Amino acid sequence: MSPFHLTRTLPEGATEAALRQDVLRGLTATPKTLPPKWFYDARGSELFDEITELPEYYPTRAEREILLARSTDVAAATGARTLVELGSGSSEKTRLLIDALTGTGALHTYVPVDVSESALTRAGHALVAERPGLRVHALIADFTAGLELPDSPGPRLLAFLGGTIGNLLPAERAAFLASVRALLAPGDALLLGTDLVKDERVLVRAYDDAAGVTAAFNKNVLTVVDRELGADFDPGAFDHVALWDAEREWIEMRLRSRTAQTVKVPALDLAVDFAAGEELRTEVSAKFRKEGVRAELRAAGLEPVHWWTDSEGRFALSLGVAR
Repeated sequence: MSPFHLTRTLPEGATEAALRQDVLRGLTATPKTLPPKWFYDARGSELFDEITELPEYYPTRAEREILLARSTDVAAATGARTLVELGSGSSEKTRLLIDALTGTGALHTYVPVDVSESALTRAGHALVAERPGLRVHALIADFTAGLELPDSPGPRLLAFLGGTIGNLLPAERAAFLASVRALLAPGDALLLGTDLVKDERVLVRAYDDAAGVTAAFNKNVLTVVDRELGADFDPGAFDHVALWDAEREWIEMRLRSRTAQTVKVPALDLAVDFAAGEELRTEVSAKFRKEGVRAELRAAGLEPVHWWTDSEGRFALSLGVAR
């Protein structure tokens, strides 16, 4: 049996159907919105990789610092024979966990989950070449739309890194964590990455860098809609906006229309009017506090047993065990 296996759980055409639904719903809502998952075409992924290298953008470095320091602790605490990663992308940071779990002699199977077949194939083949004996069973799937995991030995460790959970609104987070718990047997665990509440200036700079890379990333969602649905968005007619909402403790990224304009989306037979200064919300990125994370884990049936932060207390990894 090949050490690399790929399973498509997304039906053919599911991604296009989801984009159509999200764009129709979001552009006819008040206020207008688009989900952040549509940033990530090939160009968007390149731009995000650039963002992670920017001096202002600390989350990737902070999380990597924790993984470097604590992956062996994670391995010892879980004894995981299967590692599942949601939104795996290039699986770059996960190599630290894979190495730690392999070092204990426990790890048997890595299950990366992503919507990008090319990213899964590239990372999967690289991993099995680098690590003889490791099985990689990749899933092409949308982990927010229900997920079934392949048969693999327990205990399982499910990793959701990068602070991506912050892109979900509170009710969505609760539903997501409940769905994660449903995938786990008692004794299995979730390793969750969360960005932490901190000085507003630090937060805003992380989403509005001086070089304008995040602005280009934000506007890329318009390019995706143009290409996939034949729309006539002019990214240059919108300004990038990043704001801190102190009450909800989240960053919002928006695109602000410079003028009154009408955007046509032929694939949806839709014309969308923007007033001058009207904003389109493209991302919410919630920031967390320790007690809030622990409460959300417990509400989903996961007992928080470890909390690790980087040396500056900017980012946290939580380990929650299924009860």
